[in-house]
Amino acid sequence: MAAVLCVGLATLDVTQRVDAFPAPGEKVRSLHAALSPGGPAANAARAVAALGGKSSLLTALGADALGEFVRASLDPVQVTAVPATTPVSMVVVRDADGERTVVSRNASVPVTAPDLSGLLAAADVVLLDGHHDGLAIPVAQQAKAMGLPVVLDAGSWKPVLDHLLPLVDVAACSSGFERSEAELHSYGVPLVIRTHGAKPVTWSRNGSSGEVPVPAAEVKDTNGAGDVWHGAYAYALASGGDPVAAIGFASEAAAVRVGAVEDWVERLARWQDSRSGSRSC
Repeated sequence: MAAVLCVGLATLDVTQRVDAFPAPGEKVRSLHAALSPGGPAANAARAVAALGGKSSLLTALGADALGEFVRASLDPVQVTAVPATTPVSMVVVRDADGERTVVSRNASVPVTAPDLSGLLAAADVVLLDGHHDGLAIPVAQQAKAMGLPVVLDAGSWKPVLDHLLPLVDVAACSSGFERSEAELHSYGVPLVIRTHGAKPVTWSRNGSSGEVPVPAAEVKDTNGAGDVWHGAYAYALASGGDPVAAIGFASEAAAVRVGAVEDWVERLARWQDSRSGSRSC
């Protein structure tokens, strides 16, 4: 079974669907409200599990009702959480096109990594989202020493990336990521990938470059789509997939995510069942 260790942010998401985003000072009535686990690393870990992989998450959560809700909601992901305040994200999704806006307070308290030997020994691939410096740096250092592929979810520039990028094998960037492919290669990153929403995904490696088309999808909710992309990509690598060929699989999984309003994990699992006949590797 392909095993992925996801390291980074887990949050409690409060999501509301609306007809239109409110103007400053305006109140609007929501169409639907839901509580769920969120955060780049947590969503990626849920995607790995839905695709049939062995999924582990190293994060920081509070020892309170909020933290317990997040832990319980992440099952069957194996969660290792160091003590911290549970981050909360307020998500508003526009019903017409699935566009979302998010207000959150993320990893604001320094944390210290626990013993990592068991987590890394059980992993085929490590996926980092750049949050929780005290977890990301030691994991990346030890993974590199062990020869484990390290994938970075590069959504936005963070100071810790100066230290992480030399340890990264694949940097998968959002369209708005503030550094160019050339700059990332200068840190020693072999493969740089950049997603562009509904436009083809671009990649560059060893002086070569290319693009991979993105499947058409009816967009109902874009929240967490990038996280699912990264989780699916890491799962494909852990399953023995080629790093460039895995781009197409990840984009297909993200298309499944944006087509779901609720229960995207179950929808992703059904999709995987339909394409492979089995959720195991």
